[in-house]
Amino acid sequence: MDVMPKWAEVILVPLISLLLAAILSALVILAIGEDPVAAVKLMVTGALGSSYGWGYTLYYATNFMFTGLAVAIAFHARLFNIGGEGQAALGGLGVALACLYIPWPHWSLALIGAALAAGLFGAAWAAIPAYLQARRGSHIVITTIMFNFIAASLLNYVLVNVLRPKGSMDPATARFSEAVHLPTLHELLAPFGIAFSKSAPANVSLLVAVAACVFLWFLIWRTRLGYEIRSFGNSESAAKYAGMPPFKIIMVTMMISGALAGMMAINNVMGEAERLVLNSVEGAGFIGIAVALMGRSHPFGVFIAAILFGFLYQGGAELALWTSIPRELIVVIQALVILFTGALDNMVRMPLERLFLALRNRKEV
Repeated sequence: MDVMPKWAEVILVPLISLLLAAILSALVILAIGEDPVAAVKLMVTGALGSSYGWGYTLYYATNFMFTGLAVAIAFHARLFNIGGEGQAALGGLGVALACLYIPWPHWSLALIGAALAAGLFGAAWAAIPAYLQARRGSHIVITTIMFNFIAASLLNYVLVNVLRPKGSMDPATARFSEAVHLPTLHELLAPFGIAFSKSAPANVSLLVAVAACVFLWFLIWRTRLGYEIRSFGNSESAAKYAGMPPFKIIMVTMMISGALAGMMAINNVMGEAERLVLNSVEGAGFIGIAVALMGRSHPFGVFIAAILFGFLYQGGAELALWTSIPRELIVVIQALVILFTGALDNMVRMPLERLFLALRNRKEV
């Protein structure tokens, strides 16, 4: 029997962790001579106080949903995929090739084709570390980190020497044709009479990310494959005894994880930049680890955590723009959130477990 109820595990522990991170962040802001209350107000207003702010918050959140889901499914099989950065970068290459070399008649068909290409490239990049883990025993953490650097170098070579337009000095591809430009939230909401910022980059990829959350929930808790993934993660020896093949589970899980990370590129490459540029991932692969930790590897939790980190990104940009608080402080706040929701999780969990155990014992008496 669990000592702590499920609602406390899912809601109370992350909430207290966030509160502790917020208190420490406020102390850091005070230490540099700024008002933490004013800083929070500016962050909330900048990220949530207008459709422009919401547009950027949701744009960042879309990236983090894809990379958070990628890490989450790997966590269920007790695989620590730190390669989301490289897988998303290769996904961007897949999107660029699909958009540049296939004459799509409409953005909807281009979105499907680009998503498939991004998923395939991301899955292929994740399959190599997965094979090394399953067949050679190479640790997935080490290999996925290495493949992030390899992906960055490969993409740099391709952009500079293969895909860069003639006469251009910018390490980037040519702009995609008008036919494959994805509609923004402004264009999607305008027919319903809802006014939304024209300049915000949030686009139809947000709906794809939400659909990915639903898909992953169904996969993990409503399919045989999901049961095998969870069984393998809970006990590899028990899964083997039950006839579940470890090689298949590792390979399939990591390839799904890589595909989800790769699909992030439909948002930042196809939806926002409308071309592939160097360093387009911008750390979203690593933020996905924090999102998955905070979301307890549950797709709904990942959805909420991604919006929180989107808020931190956009709110932090507003802080850097309108105050003397450096942009790096937001990295500190993110680090504190990761610290309390991940590394120091037991610091919150253990006192709560003792509290609930005491309350249960008192009821029994």
